[in-house]
Amino acid sequence: MTRRPSPRAVRLLASALGTVTLLTTAACSLGGNGDTGNSSQRRPDGSAASPTASAAPAAQQASAAPAALTDAQARGALLTGGDLGAPWAPTEGAALWRDALLKAKADDADCGRLLDAVYTEELLGEPSGARAAAGFDDYDQGGQLHYQVSAGHRADVDKRLAWLRTMPKKCARFTAVGPGGTKQEVRVKEVGLPAAGDARQGLRLSTRGKLDGARATLTLDLAAVRVGDDAIVLTNGGLKEPRTDYTVRALEVGADRLKQTREDPAAPPQTPVRDASQSPTTSPSPTRVPARPQPQRPQQPQQQEGQGQDWEQAQDQEQDQGQDDYQDENTY
Repeated sequence: MTRRPSPRAVRLLASALGTVTLLTTAACSLGGNGDTGNSSQRRPDGSAASPTASAAPAAQQASAAPAALTDAQARGALLTGGDLGAPWAPTEGAALWRDALLKAKADDADCGRLLDAVYTEELLGEPSGARAAAGFDDYDQGGQLHYQVSAGHRADVDKRLAWLRTMPKKCARFTAVGPGGTKQEVRVKEVGLPAAGDARQGLRLSTRGKLDGARATLTLDLAAVRVGDDAIVLTNGGLKEPRTDYTVRALEVGADRLKQTREDPAAPPQTPVRDASQSPTTSPSPTRVPARPQPQRPQQPQQQEGQGQDWEQAQDQEQDQGQDDYQDENTY
């Protein structure tokens, strides 16, 4: 005979089962294996995995980078005839000595590279962005001053400036071969420049060869200046000693102008000013003028009625006059 459990035993068993269930649930919620665990080991770090947090520094760097020089800014930063004064005037073309004495080759790679850079006026390499140039002639001594502004990258410009600094030592004196196989004696030395821009290098190049069958010596001041990320290149000289004071003045004025041009905000587009005497209805079409709407006057019934009667009487009189005229014609 089976004995039924007592009510007290049933209550104790239910209480024990409830306690075991609670402990199991708590263990699962903490670690799944009863381990109290560290929550940082189970949950990924949101800040480390957030793409927004990693992209923010890159976006800030992009916004902080200066905008590239535009063609309009390059033209606005050029020198003018008024900056140099007399005896300078806008150039009328390349001087005769340019091809005769600058278009030469050298056995040394660096010296030949320098001659090519002077001939093409690319002391800092070929510009990859905006570029503007201006030229001036000195009618007293027959010299020329060529000035150009171009966009650049700071690291590339500084690398090229460092190469130019080695020229007075590497190419202090060498021999080049000009057009027709004429040998030329070339000299290169450093020339001082004003504290214009952020970095700079000046050289004086002299080459002695033949021009129109006669011996001639060409001497040029060469200058390259970095202003921020942009660059200025200048050549000044001719068959006489160059006027270095004009080189200094051109660089001082030019560097300040380029910096100011980059700092000034772009001018807003100009809105044409309309003449106050011009009717706004006459501007849309040059060949056809829209009719101007006439204001409506309040109706006056009595006056309109009277005007209608007058108009009818006038019509009757015209008809009577027409009949009289017809009768007169028939009579004749």
